[in-house]
Amino acid sequence: MRDEARAAELRDKLAGELLAAGYLRSARLEAAFRAVPRHAFVPAGTPLDVTYQVDRAVVTKRDERGVAVSSVSAAYVQVAMIEQAELKPGMSVLEVGSGGYNAALLAEVVGPDGQVVSVDIDPEVTERATALLHAAGYGDRVTVLTADAGREISGWGSFDAIIVTVGAWDLSPAWLGQLAAHGTLVVPLRMNGVSRSIAFRRSDAHLISTSAVVCGFVPMRGVGAHANREFRLPDAEGRVVTLGFDDGAPDDPALLDGVLAGPRAEVWSGVTIRHGVSFADLHLWFAGFLPGFCKLAAEDGTEPAQERKTWFPFAVVRGDSFAYLSVRPALDGTGVEFGARAYGRHGHEAARAMVDQIQAWNDLSRNRPEPTFAYWPTGTTPVHLPECTAVLNKTNGLVTISWPTG
Repeated sequence: MRDEARAAELRDKLAGELLAAGYLRSARLEAAFRAVPRHAFVPAGTPLDVTYQVDRAVVTKRDERGVAVSSVSAAYVQVAMIEQAELKPGMSVLEVGSGGYNAALLAEVVGPDGQVVSVDIDPEVTERATALLHAAGYGDRVTVLTADAGREISGWGSFDAIIVTVGAWDLSPAWLGQLAAHGTLVVPLRMNGVSRSIAFRRSDAHLISTSAVVCGFVPMRGVGAHANREFRLPDAEGRVVTLGFDDGAPDDPALLDGVLAGPRAEVWSGVTIRHGVSFADLHLWFAGFLPGFCKLAAEDGTEPAQERKTWFPFAVVRGDSFAYLSVRPALDGTGVEFGARAYGRHGHEAARAMVDQIQAWNDLSRNRPEPTFAYWPTGTTPVHLPECTAVLNKTNGLVTISWPTG
């Protein structure tokens, strides 16, 4: 009983934090969040103060390599995505990716006249979710199915909302087919390795965003899976820097052989930012406008690893060279200047390409309204695209990201 009381106290505290931060906005979702015991859906033994943190996801299953394949997502992401769906009592909701907790929140929001169907490809995950939902009193309010949600969920008709709780590289045609004409699709969409939870609604033959939230999710499995390509670059001691490509990997990775052996180049942008200010929109700008964009990871002992607080894991490849986003002190110690450090014979050009985009972001996007996202299924043609628009090709269509100008 003491633990239950402590959990309720922490849940109320967390709700207050989510309200203050603007993630939790509707009265029905606030009531749902205060009612559903989040700690009942995480692995036994998870500390309550971990369970009820704003930005802490709790892994519920790992694969044989130790990689997370299922989790209870961070609280701020869960409430933000449910708010994005704009649910009302009596609505029908398809949840792609099961864990139990999020489905219980959905059941509370749509009420007894609503319908929640939660689908996961992994029978171990659905068995666990079913058991936990029953134990928490939601067994008759949520239907849990084992299926590949990248395909049509037959026998259920259309849904007022589809909320995808796994990272998706593309939109499944099945989701578009089962989304009601007035419905909302909320999906953590990967765009060159940068993710946003985007709420889409139909606009004639395509989809247009109504909101977007920074997020991160375990990747989708099954028909919607998308494998990254990784280039492992050893230094003279055999320690590795890895470049990971979500899309657009170079055709000849052998050009990068031995790239870490040479001297390093630097180019600085003159663009500064104060400590504590988010620049997540810069990452998205890179994803849209920087060909050769990728993620960087550095093993302990490598030169970048020894300077971890001076760079971020975003890079660009140009032929036999690569550059990565770096910072140095600025603004009399209250901020940093953006730049790029680079390896390879043409490292200066790679760094210059990144810095050019830092400056373009600063001039054209920074401190302006968020971009609008659109999805154009195969067979449709983008029309009336604003001047500052990035186009990303997908398997089943294409994504456009349009930044306001002027």
